[in-house]
Amino acid sequence: MSVQPIRVSIVNKSNNPLPGYATSGSSGVDIRAYLEQPITIQPSERLLVPTGIFVAIPIGYEIQIRPRSGLAIKQGITCLNTPGTIDADYRGEIKVILINLSAEAQVIQPGDRIAQMVLQKVEQIEWDLTDELNDTERGSGGFGSTGV
Repeated sequence: MSVQPIRVSIVNKSNNPLPGYATSGSSGVDIRAYLEQPITIQPSERLLVPTGIFVAIPIGYEIQIRPRSGLAIKQGITCLNTPGTIDADYRGEIKVILINLSAEAQVIQPGDRIAQMVLQKVEQIEWDLTDELNDTERGSGGFGSTGV
């Protein structure tokens, strides 16, 4: 079974290849750092890393920016504001907020794969103002109320 891809216009001002799927079953495309020289991220430091990528997301979709598991486990680097949302009407450069959660300085090289982009269908809300909500078994039980 194959999935019908959604066409998305892209401008690539970097010298990196277009974002691509690592395997046929991948959910996200890897995006790369667009840097003139390596950057060092100190422990607990966060940086906004450019990609040189600009996209025109179709209405009814968003792109989510998510961490790469290999970068997280090997270097302790992850994305903040995860998943980051890129709205359909945004036309600026895609940039990624990275943070170094390790105890040592970490280096990002030009062209390193720093995050994944996932195209996601979204629905918009139309509010139905009411005086009360229907009851459920859980009710208003919040954080930790299910025993976990």
